[in-house]
Amino acid sequence: MGMLLVTLFLPLLGFLAVLFINNDQSKGIKYTALGVSLLSFFASLFLYFGFDHTQSSFQFTMNAMWIPTLDAGFRVGVDGMSLLMVLLTTFITPIAILCSFGSIQKREKEYYAWMLLLQFGMLGVFVAMDTFLFYVFWELILIPMYFLIGIWGGKDRIYAAVKFFLYTLVGSLLMLVAIVWLGIYAQGLPGGHFTADLMKLREIAPTIPLEIQKWLFLAFALSFCIKVPLFPFHTWLPDAHVQAPTAGSVILAGVLLKMGTYGLIRFNLELFPQAMFEYATPIAWLAVVGIIYGALVAMVQTDIKKLVAYSSVSHLGFVVLGICSMTPEGLQGAIIQMVNHGLSTGMLFLCVGIIYERRHTREISEFGGITKVMPKFAVLFTIAMLASVGLPGLNGFVGEYLTLLGGFTSPFLNNHWLSIISATGVIFAAVYLLWMFQRVMFGTNDNPKNHGLHDLTASEYWQLIPITILIIWLGVYPKTFMVISEQSTQALVGKLETLKFGKTIYPLVEKKAQAQK
Repeated sequence: MGMLLVTLFLPLLGFLAVLFINNDQSKGIKYTALGVSLLSFFASLFLYFGFDHTQSSFQFTMNAMWIPTLDAGFRVGVDGMSLLMVLLTTFITPIAILCSFGSIQKREKEYYAWMLLLQFGMLGVFVAMDTFLFYVFWELILIPMYFLIGIWGGKDRIYAAVKFFLYTLVGSLLMLVAIVWLGIYAQGLPGGHFTADLMKLREIAPTIPLEIQKWLFLAFALSFCIKVPLFPFHTWLPDAHVQAPTAGSVILAGVLLKMGTYGLIRFNLELFPQAMFEYATPIAWLAVVGIIYGALVAMVQTDIKKLVAYSSVSHLGFVVLGICSMTPEGLQGAIIQMVNHGLSTGMLFLCVGIIYERRHTREISEFGGITKVMPKFAVLFTIAMLASVGLPGLNGFVGEYLTLLGGFTSPFLNNHWLSIISATGVIFAAVYLLWMFQRVMFGTNDNPKNHGLHDLTASEYWQLIPITILIIWLGVYPKTFMVISEQSTQALVGKLETLKFGKTIYPLVEKKAQAQK
């Protein structure tokens, strides 16, 4: 419990500390923010090594009453699924802060303070075991992200920031209505009372009549699908990515989008299983449309950053397909793909930011032959690009393969075409990413402005090398991380199968228990 609280509250303490540093202490502000985020990462490693991956229950839990009349409390903890998201958040944030050192020149104190508050909010979403607390953290994230885009973004930053804020807020309000309704429903049960305790609601919510359950499911799903974003709720994402500073794009792709897919698992799957059985196929088809649509639109982009932004719409479709499959392979694939996408796409945005800082343009036509002057950058850019394509041996392949396998074999979806059509998205990804890479790195454009570009700096190595190590590690030996979420996903799938079919179709947990005996 102690290390979870340290991991969670260090960024908040850092946020307050940065506010008390004088504006002219630029180095003090930067290194305080970086140091605090690194300490939070090291604290999260204690969670990783102390986590019992043979258990599916929540660990490192804390339950302190906050609002007694609503039974809302400071209830936090992690299971295998949320722990991976916590590790992703604490890993990506220091890199995002470090990449800001050279590019953020104005209002530095406010910028780094917002970054730390954003990390606090993201961690809170993944560790919350109380619906009221979850909603507070979910809404808290809007504030720092709005200012990060609106103040330090591109020329259309205000438009992008307002669009991001409004889209997310509308969906969040419907989720709030559903949270309140759940508490009132619990109060109406014999001997019941209003509650925001997620553990209690996991037992109560599946007993809600199906017709009502469907409406609650849709209220939560809309909020999460906007955050993913799932087609057709994706239109805010390209604007936010293109206008955000590099660190904002890295955080947005690396962590913020995963809040939507995490919410689909934690709330829609766990609280409203019968409704999920009804809506899994339509949502899966929307994911398939998003995979193909995002890839096709990415093909015609002339701006590198916008191309990578639309690739997120495509790649996250695989995650949603894996969730809708409700199979051990699909869910495990979805969870590990959340991590994979955060690493590979985050690294692509870092690479785009590096060449933008040198040339102050992101137009593909402005580049060509960059490999000659930036060979070391070219090697790391190649790894990030191939990981995003899904090359075997790199992390992207693992998640995409498992989600496609889960969708193909799912007894809940019972439709092979979902995976067959989705698989073409892998081909399209190779087309637009290889096309972009060839023109930027090996193109024949002999623009004199590209001749004097310098290769990677020490700071840029520190940004890219850690991600590269994890990209290769996850591609070669994904078990290191997948074992963390294995029991949680199998326990959830077992409940879903028992509810739908009266038995477990993949009795892996039982087989392991028998083998141990």
